Amino acid sequence: MDPLPKPPSPTVDPPLGTYPAKVDERGRLKLPADFKEFLASFGDNRVFITSLDERTLQLYPISVWRYNLDFLMSYSEDPEASQSVAIIANANGCGSVIDDQGRVLLPQDIRRRLNLENTTVHLDCYRNQVNIIGPDVVEERLRRARVNLEQKLATLKKAGFQ
Repeated sequence: MDPLPKPPSPTVDPPLGTYPAKVDERGRLKLPADFKEFLASFGDNRVFITSLDERTLQLYPISVWRYNLDFLMSYSEDPEASQSVAIIANANGCGSVIDDQGRVLLPQDIRRRLNLENTTVHLDCYRNQVNIIGPDVVEERLRRARVNLEQKLATLKKAGFQ
């Protein structure tokens, strides 16, 4: 089987940190300017939005999502894993377009299941995708991260973290 080409790359660095963003009563996410610019740097305003973990949403530039589909179709080490991920991605996802105002419509069923309507969410970038995280998951992650935080930081500094 032919090796996959390299995944698409943006021409703009991804935003750093976590940004708050609003999902309106119609289910449209208003992207902060840095995220809109980052996504536009892939050369297309089309995106695929899904939930792979059924706790958070992932927003992919369409070229990145097509790469992922090719990867899933060619991944032969664990066909059950790739098929399961494809089934979940399709069940929870759909294509969308970023409009001129930087808004994107989130898939209705999954946004309702995750309570992401008419609320503030948090956005971050990881591996050319935008993660959309609801307030409950944000608090849960922070609570877990704070456990033994001093010890974790000391370990990382000893290993070279600046």
